[in-house]
Amino acid sequence: MLSSTTSLHFTIIDETDDYVVVDKPAFLLVHPTKPNGAPTLWKQLRELLAFEIASGGQVSIVNRLDRETSGLVLVAKTSAAARKFGMLMQQRRLRKEYLAIVSGWPDWETKLVDAPLDRQGKHEKSEIWLKQMIHPAGAPARTEFRVKWRFIKSRSCGENKFSLIRAVPHTGRTHQIRVHAALIGYPIVGDKIYGPDEQLYLRFIQTGWTPELERQLLLPRHALHATQLAIDGEIEWESPLPADLAEFCSGGL
Repeated sequence: MLSSTTSLHFTIIDETDDYVVVDKPAFLLVHPTKPNGAPTLWKQLRELLAFEIASGGQVSIVNRLDRETSGLVLVAKTSAAARKFGMLMQQRRLRKEYLAIVSGWPDWETKLVDAPLDRQGKHEKSEIWLKQMIHPAGAPARTEFRVKWRFIKSRSCGENKFSLIRAVPHTGRTHQIRVHAALIGYPIVGDKIYGPDEQLYLRFIQTGWTPELERQLLLPRHALHATQLAIDGEIEWESPLPADLAEFCSGGL
């Protein structure tokens, strides 16, 4: 068992002999993407669970989050648990909910978006390999959006309208919530790819975070948080809105 409730910047929410649930901060990679030794949730958990791994255990990430997305991650510690959670996902019994801050005030309270997704580079030119797009040849994707509250932030250029949205993905496609939010005209604040201009992402890769990027994106990461995980009829885990997003909802820029 892990000896501490907090380690290496992520928080242990729950743990049994079969699984561990962690609250991942924004900017922590889940899996290694480059051989540069960058910190990852997977690597840190392998270090913390070294004894169990030596005894036949493993670290299997059940629900992956993008680097900038914060929130709950379920991790199987045994092969049997990994198989069980995989079956639950196939049966859609592992329910996930997210909180997102979007630009604008929707004129609806709830909305179901049903629009298939595919990698944009398969159908048209894209400088961002992972970028997704709505396309009829893509995989089915459905997201339910519900408005929690609307608010106004005062800036030097005037007042801007924003909303805190609860997003429930009925499928699990890459960047699904981000693409669907942008599709209906309410992009997620801070989204470098699906926000005001995808060139902002390419500029960020070249220069890092700059005052100009801050002026256009408002936040250094996209405002998306995995707030709830639940196995239907069994157990539920929750994570409140993290400090950076809560501050954006309550304070001025």
